[in-house]
Amino acid sequence: MFYRLVTLVGGVLFVGALYGLIWLLCRWFLRHHHVVDQLDERTTELATWTFSGACLGLVFAVFGAFVLGPWAFYRTVRAHDVGVSDGAAVWWGLGVVLLALGLTGAGFAGFLWLVGVF
Repeated sequence: MFYRLVTLVGGVLFVGALYGLIWLLCRWFLRHHHVVDQLDERTTELATWTFSGACLGLVFAVFGAFVLGPWAFYRTVRAHDVGVSDGAAVWWGLGVVLLALGLTGAGFAGFLWLVGVF
């Protein structure tokens, strides 16, 4: 029973870490494209939509995260008039989702190994 609780708490923490990574990568993206006006609000909105798209895609099929996440990133970037082409916005979104999910997944797999699940 204790391992279930530890795994559940660890999973919740890693979901928070996933959002945090997406938020940091979105902030880096906006700064890279010289967006400084209302940076925190724009970063939070971009990260929230990207996170929501990726998580919704994970629920339906794992592959869906790599479609809905970048699509949500692209749509939010378009709404904020960031000076980047449509194709570049999609590729940036895919990169954000891939990097954040990869790092979080590897960390969670390491956590599960540490508590003895694997």
